[in-house]
Amino acid sequence: MNKQDKILIIGAGLCGSLLALRLAQRGYKVEVYESRPDLRKVDISAGRSINLALSDRGFKALRLCGVEEKAKEICIPMFGRLIHDRQGNTFASNYSGRENEYINSISRGDLNGVLLTEAEKHQNVNIHFNKKCKKVDIENSIVHFKDYKTKEEFTLKSDVIFGTDGAGSSLRKSYYLERKFLFSYSQNYLNHGYKELEIPAGKTGNHQISKQHLHIWPRGDFMLIALPNLDGSFTVTLFLSYNEGEFNFENLTSEEKITTFFEQEFPDALALIPNIKEEFLKNPTGALGTVKCSPWSYQNKTLLMGDSAHAIVPFYGQGMNASFEDVVVFDEILNQNLSNWEEVFKAYQKVRKQDTDAIADLAIDNFHEMKNHVSNPLFKEKRKLEMELEKTFPTQYSSKYSLVTFNENIGYNEAMKRGRAQDKALLNLIADDEVHTHLDMRKDELEVILSKVKEETAQILNEDKIAGL
Repeated sequence: MNKQDKILIIGAGLCGSLLALRLAQRGYKVEVYESRPDLRKVDISAGRSINLALSDRGFKALRLCGVEEKAKEICIPMFGRLIHDRQGNTFASNYSGRENEYINSISRGDLNGVLLTEAEKHQNVNIHFNKKCKKVDIENSIVHFKDYKTKEEFTLKSDVIFGTDGAGSSLRKSYYLERKFLFSYSQNYLNHGYKELEIPAGKTGNHQISKQHLHIWPRGDFMLIALPNLDGSFTVTLFLSYNEGEFNFENLTSEEKITTFFEQEFPDALALIPNIKEEFLKNPTGALGTVKCSPWSYQNKTLLMGDSAHAIVPFYGQGMNASFEDVVVFDEILNQNLSNWEEVFKAYQKVRKQDTDAIADLAIDNFHEMKNHVSNPLFKEKRKLEMELEKTFPTQYSSKYSLVTFNENIGYNEAMKRGRAQDKALLNLIADDEVHTHLDMRKDELEVILSKVKEETAQILNEDKIAGL
């Protein structure tokens, strides 16, 4: 390992551009190759999530690289969910009982553009666009590319290769096709896909519904969500089964049936989407999948990071944040001054793998919570109690959501275990009628509840440990 090593990064998306920036700041020479055009010059958002949820783990990584404030300039704070029922009634559910905890809607393209611009400020970084990685010879560290503009195919040899080329990673594909080592790989899809629509800005450029919330229309087997954009519009995403239920993507093929579906299930949203039929038929339907694999590295030559190593479904709003956190963890490993890249790669995976597996599982859990449980009376009672506990005892209690989203110094795995135990404890106490939620609970009443929750949580964690969970 030395600063003269030629480093090649495949993929200039969010993870790749942040990694390039950080490695450049550490003095490494970095070449980045991206299959798409430069998104700062060409609109390439079609078919991908336009806006994402940026929270504390992501900000920690941006802070490390000195770009936190630039990211904050293009953020819209969202303080909680706003749930819409079929009659158009709404109720709010805050993300935290603490005033300073919220998530942020941010444009994928705008943030990616910021990171690319910052990375290019370093003379030891070169970014090449329209260069598609076809395959990687992992034994000889040779990457095969095709130039989309000239149609020319060429190869590059590098000392170290990072694959940050997303869920369909060419480097990961080369791992299992070359059969040079034992490689475990799984890619599991939900039977739900997603389609993006738009609520445009009002006549004066205003947001037509609250921009301070992530909007959810939960309907049991499917749901609609909406996140605000800086231009006054909302990106609306429908999550729906491909082929199950009365309405699904396979049978919503006519304007009449699309209209009937939205009139029946989302009438208040339909009133705000003027081009619903055109957008629904024109916009692509995307897949929702989880990728897990191991090992992430091959000898001292290659490493998978971000979605290439651990793609997840979007329902915890942590995909980007987890990929950014990869860079933080990798940077911490580099600080250990290990003797070679192979040691670095192995140490990184040992620390990181259990956390990325955990957030993948949590994202699936939150899929079911968002489309179904958020409107359940028992869930609403639990959530109200969590908010009161966080508000009254901000340093003593954090919900599972807060542990995952707002505690960047706790690993996802620890947050999952502790959060699940707390959820179980609270639901047990509510179901057994041992605690009650009502307006204006006194502090002494909440202290008793907190004590019961802590005691029950500790017991559940101990039981899980004995069971090897």
